[in-house]
Amino acid sequence: MNSTVKIKRPSLINWKTVWLIITTLSLIWSFQIAGIFQQELVNFGGFSLVKPFLKAAFSPELNREFIQLTLEASLKTLSFAVCGTVFSIFIGVIGGLFSSEIWWRSLSPNSLATPWLFVRSLLAIPRSIHEAIWGLFFINIFGLDPLVAIFAIAIPFGSITAKVFSDILDETPRQALTALLSSGISPLNAFLYTLFPQAFLNLLSYTFYRFECSIRSATLLGIIGAGGLGYEILLSLQSLRYHQVWTLLIALVILTGLTDLWSSSLRHRLGAPSRLDLNILQLKTDKKYNENSENIAVKKYCFPSFVTLSGYFTLILICFSFWDINADFSKLWSPRTWQLFVSILQEALPPDFSELEQLFTLAQQTLALSILAIIIAGLGGILLSFPAANNFLLPGGIFDFSQNKNPPLFNFGIVIWGISRFILLFARSVPEPIWALIFMFILFPGILPGAIALGLHNLGILGRLMAEVTENLDQRPLRSLSGLGATSPQVFIYGVLPLTLPRFIAYILYRWEVCIRATVIVGLVGAGGLGRLLTEQLSSFDYNSVLATLIVFVFLTIFVDFISHFMRKTLR
Repeated sequence: MNSTVKIKRPSLINWKTVWLIITTLSLIWSFQIAGIFQQELVNFGGFSLVKPFLKAAFSPELNREFIQLTLEASLKTLSFAVCGTVFSIFIGVIGGLFSSEIWWRSLSPNSLATPWLFVRSLLAIPRSIHEAIWGLFFINIFGLDPLVAIFAIAIPFGSITAKVFSDILDETPRQALTALLSSGISPLNAFLYTLFPQAFLNLLSYTFYRFECSIRSATLLGIIGAGGLGYEILLSLQSLRYHQVWTLLIALVILTGLTDLWSSSLRHRLGAPSRLDLNILQLKTDKKYNENSENIAVKKYCFPSFVTLSGYFTLILICFSFWDINADFSKLWSPRTWQLFVSILQEALPPDFSELEQLFTLAQQTLALSILAIIIAGLGGILLSFPAANNFLLPGGIFDFSQNKNPPLFNFGIVIWGISRFILLFARSVPEPIWALIFMFILFPGILPGAIALGLHNLGILGRLMAEVTENLDQRPLRSLSGLGATSPQVFIYGVLPLTLPRFIAYILYRWEVCIRATVIVGLVGAGGLGRLLTEQLSSFDYNSVLATLIVFVFLTIFVDFISHFMRKTLR
């Protein structure tokens, strides 16, 4: 008797469908808030202003005096980034330890208390406030001092790093830790000998990622007066010296590119798969990662000089950066500093919520701005990430144009790979306010220039992270499909996309949390939202209203953080 087995179709009503509908509705709502359906968007008269800016790209300022100024500004930006990263990693390691669940479980296994939740909630406040706002706050206390840039980077980045480090520690295998705790070893020593060594590569990879972010933030802080490349770019842009602007932008691209190259080379020699991984637990159980881990000793043996020299270079760079900045850390415990701090708090309390309706309207604009920006960044990042991956268009990749017997030097795939890499590098190197100022030439005022500026900047970051996901794919399933006769497009559709899209979505949601913070900085240059209001309040020293705006902004950031986390959890 023949029996047929009916395969039940998956229900169309699932979390993926629900989130797709919500995303579509949110995008339509954001278009409505941005006024795309009601008004003209393009200021055609502004193209005459953009033309000389683009023309100047072919003739940057190259005289000796300005090149020397550019070099000094680049070193200043690098020093700010290094010092800020050192403090942020210090804060991140300590905060990550105390905000990890496994640490408190190790101290008291049977306790029902959850102090780690309290610590995490406390750290959510400083990371909700953009480093530019921290910079403006510290300027009122320290003046135009190097301490402004250092702590404006260290405080928000330290709390962000603490969150990531705590997640890494919580998702690291605990068998060895449990064994040591059971034998009577203290929790701290048990952590130092078990979890920390296991999590080291992830911690190191994220440290380099945070350093790259610090370079961009140091440039950004220069725009508000901290000095360095950002300050020089703003001065040249305001005086319409576009040839100088392009020289400074080229220096910024080179600085970012060299950091990216150093980071990638060191991570590959140590066996670290990527600079940022949001699915740490999956990564630990992935066979490809285990194979890489088994070869770490071989890689260290084959390349001892590079790893060792990188360690020495890092120490020299840290010492040089603190010497170059020459910050007066005694100001931290100076009575005048604390007097200014207390006076600002007294002026800010209580917060002024008299314009609550305006705050609500601008909060909607800020949310819409972040949604438009992350859609632009996400779609653009996905499109550019594949040609920018080393295993996609290059010889031996999924789409290898050299199979057509073209000479390698004229390989079309290599050209596309190089162009894609450069676009991603340039997009993430240029600070968001600079992008916003450029687009405000050709677009009418509103949140749209800010959304495009944020989208382009984050497109460069997302595209690079996504390219690493493609590069770290297990090649065996792809080779199996090719061996069965599948064409390159079929391998891409049925092999690459199913493996990469879930990780891409996780990165997009993660960057959405960052975008909502960065809406403040494009608002500072007039692109709308709460940032524009915050600029007006700070310029008039209305600290009561500033505090109220920041409170609304923090709650908005926490809301986006919660939605993003819940989406990642349900889509995993």
